Amino acid sequence: MEVDQRGSDGTGSPVRGQPERAILVGVDLTVRSRVRRPAVEGARAAVCPEEAVPGALRSGPLQPGTRSTELDAEESLAEFRELVTSAGAEIAAEILQRRPRPDPATLIGAGKVEEIAGVALSAQADLILFDHDLSPTQLRNLEAALPCRVLDRTQLILDIFARHARTREGQLQVELAQLEYMLPRLTGRGKAMSQLGGGIGTRGPGETQLETDRRRIQRRIDQLKQDLEGVRRVRRQQRQRREAVPVPTIALVGYTNAGKSTLFNRITGGHVLESSRMFATLDPKLRAIELPSRRKVLLSDTVGFIRDLPHTLVTSFRATLEEVEQAEVLLHVRDAGSSYGEEQKTQVENVLDELEALNKPRIEVLNKIDLLGDAEREALANRQQAEPAGSSVLVSARTGEGLDALLAAIDDALHSDPLVDADLRVPQHEGAVLAAIEAGMMVHSRDYEGNLVLLSVTGPASLVGRLRDFRLRG
Repeated sequence: MEVDQRGSDGTGSPVRGQPERAILVGVDLTVRSRVRRPAVEGARAAVCPEEAVPGALRSGPLQPGTRSTELDAEESLAEFRELVTSAGAEIAAEILQRRPRPDPATLIGAGKVEEIAGVALSAQADLILFDHDLSPTQLRNLEAALPCRVLDRTQLILDIFARHARTREGQLQVELAQLEYMLPRLTGRGKAMSQLGGGIGTRGPGETQLETDRRRIQRRIDQLKQDLEGVRRVRRQQRQRREAVPVPTIALVGYTNAGKSTLFNRITGGHVLESSRMFATLDPKLRAIELPSRRKVLLSDTVGFIRDLPHTLVTSFRATLEEVEQAEVLLHVRDAGSSYGEEQKTQVENVLDELEALNKPRIEVLNKIDLLGDAEREALANRQQAEPAGSSVLVSARTGEGLDALLAAIDDALHSDPLVDADLRVPQHEGAVLAAIEAGMMVHSRDYEGNLVLLSVTGPASLVGRLRDFRLRG
């Protein structure tokens, strides 16, 4: 098995300033025949990073009539590769294990553990990453048998979140998720870790270091929950102030790296960080935008979802995801060129269901159409025509193509403050009223009758209601 070599300081630790070298381990517990993709053929053997196919998640577009609702092991490993790259690690080798059922002790079996240990030593790896969650027992056994650190999928995602958290709120949420994941995985050595030695005059070994660590972590978890409850209280107060003047909220949701932040910047003119790395956005952003109807709405950018998103993260980020729960319309941003589109859609809907937001009005935004060929775009356009009007929109956040149709679809989907037609008669000296009409309504016609301005308009029911003294009767 060929692996990459590198310089080392002789201690087995990464040289300062160099990325950590990682062994990726994929696990296929289904063992069923599949048609393998050329890009991932032979993934069972260890491969070098330069042999990996860049952009493996973009090997083909969404096709009408096809449903790929489950990633096979090679496809899952390709996605895991992008996660590892986002974490800043260098991939030294990849190994795929197929078994009919998980091994209770090590997940992958003793023989495969020995093989991975040999690869790790040859590659001078710093850590071994499993594209699967490990039980506390499996993690402990693997760390004892392998020559370097072992992390599972959840630990990797938590690490990426920790790297990208910028605000105090985001850091609190990530720390809470990390501690809740860590607590059941603490291991100790019983009396060997005793703070108080047994002997004459004592009544037992005393409290072990492990028990002390658990109590300390639990106290920190309780404190973080209190702090995050304070964040939620502030958000509720801010939301109540916003609701005093009815401004609907539209939330962007979608799989990580689907282009939500790029779309958010294109629509709002904002400067949210845009990155091809997964989970570049953790902290929610709110910006006001104007729709074609002149209605004002708030657009919210949220954290991306992913397959098997750790439950601890969903729970910890509930304060952030409240914007999704409270939104009137969801924009489900999808990568139109992803060959795993249906699987990604299913995973996003699973998280929305956990947030009790699955039944909200949704518009599918098929993004990145600028990267598709003519035939692929035509196939998507034909599929769109067969769907209900306004249920999906083809856009390119990078070029701005399709944004007018998206804003019009949002306009049609809003129901809390519907558009109504009205005829108004406003005295010319009512400058504030005329300015409000110009700013918040579509004016279809304008005539003058003496000192009066006769207007035919379409506007939000809330604004038209405030101008009821100027409406023409009958």
